[in-house]
Amino acid sequence: MQLQTTTVEIKTVKPYYTPEEYLELEEKADYKNEYRDGEIVPMTGGTTNHNKIALNLASRLNLALEDEDYEVYIGDVKLWIPKYRQFTYPDVMVVQGQPVYYGSNTTTIMNPMVIVEVLSKSTRDYDQGDKFIYYRSIAEFKEYIMIDQAKYHVMQYAQSSQGKWLLTEYELEDSLLGLQSIDFKIAFSQIYKRINFSESVE
Repeated sequence: MQLQTTTVEIKTVKPYYTPEEYLELEEKADYKNEYRDGEIVPMTGGTTNHNKIALNLASRLNLALEDEDYEVYIGDVKLWIPKYRQFTYPDVMVVQGQPVYYGSNTTTIMNPMVIVEVLSKSTRDYDQGDKFIYYRSIAEFKEYIMIDQAKYHVMQYAQSSQGKWLLTEYELEDSLLGLQSIDFKIAFSQIYKRINFSESVE
């Protein structure tokens, strides 16, 4: 008599978290996590190049805008995108006027005008694809800058007066990036100051 074996496939169900549960867990977490419509996704650690590029740009922005009606945020400030139920940590954000906060604390904003992401191998496709779609749902959002940490390459999306998003790419070492929504210019020599491309392995 031959015995028949049956294979039972067990499907694991990902837990669903509310925004409030995510924020409570995030306060106690040892590392950063994004929230994607009920799912909590751990963020990868950044390289020193990633950190330096974000800091180079943010420090120049902060200095240039210190007497203007703008706020510059970097790294630890979260962004809430209500239409797509997303909490994320952009590398750099610029807010015109006063920040609009999510909830009663000052850890999460909702109204950036400019967002900057330093691209990495693990997040490049997401930053250029779905995340840009999510960002475009923010009414105040006017400009998106993506900086490659492995070579001289910056992509700049700026919204026109007709609402179209126009792409400008910069790939030369002596390029000058000029923002469209803010009176601000920065040379690649300043963006990529002290960057060793051979170390960009993120």
